[in-house]
Amino acid sequence: MIDGGKKFVFVFGLHRSGTSLVFKALKAHPEISGFDGTGVPEDEGQHLQTVVPTAKSLGGPGMFAFHPDAPMREDHPLATEVNARRLLAEWEHHWDLRRPVLIEKSPPTLIRTRFFQRLFPEAHFVCVTRHPAAVAYATQKWSQTTIQDLIDHWRRAHEIFAEDRPRLARAMTLKYEDFVAEPERVLGEIQRFIGVAPRAPEIEIRPDINARYFAMWEEHCGKDGARVRKMIEEREDSIRCFGYSLVDLAYLGPSVLDP
Repeated sequence: MIDGGKKFVFVFGLHRSGTSLVFKALKAHPEISGFDGTGVPEDEGQHLQTVVPTAKSLGGPGMFAFHPDAPMREDHPLATEVNARRLLAEWEHHWDLRRPVLIEKSPPTLIRTRFFQRLFPEAHFVCVTRHPAAVAYATQKWSQTTIQDLIDHWRRAHEIFAEDRPRLARAMTLKYEDFVAEPERVLGEIQRFIGVAPRAPEIEIRPDINARYFAMWEEHCGKDGARVRKMIEEREDSIRCFGYSLVDLAYLGPSVLDP
């Protein structure tokens, strides 16, 4: 529906998955414009438009993917030419339109990729994943739900994306853990994917901070061993499908999200 001579890039992943870090690293490139100084949380495009529901309106961080109305695909009633132009009109005054690549970042895009591809057929999609235990503990302060519920939310959101990914023409996934371990290499891969010359990161990228959350997870396992072991047994296989493990926290394996 919308082309306009620009390249649109959607960066997404659950809250606290490292999407803001990737977004900031990308928008420092001279050929890329991303929202900045908008006054909304993390300069997320979901807060700068009136077309689609925000994550907050669907339950908020750690909960929105459970809402029956949250997933959006190309057959959604809102996937119209009018809404494509409305969305672009609401976003474009936050971009530097002199630059050829325009990026937007919002967590709920994880379960809306096919909807946005319908509106922006030539769009590129960049998904950032992070270990579910780390995401759960980092998100709990907002959701006020249990760690088990947050891990189930992580799994549900990524299952929806896994169902949608084969229908995307241009998509890549990356792990937060890989990005912070080798930022120049991984950033270069993203830049090549979206069609700009690779440039080294121009922002500070701290080493992996999952360790603090892993310590909390291991303490939780120690205090409530039997129940946690049962929970892990019921979820481990599905979590491993996405390249992570609730048993071997250092495991970074192949993912069903990879092409």
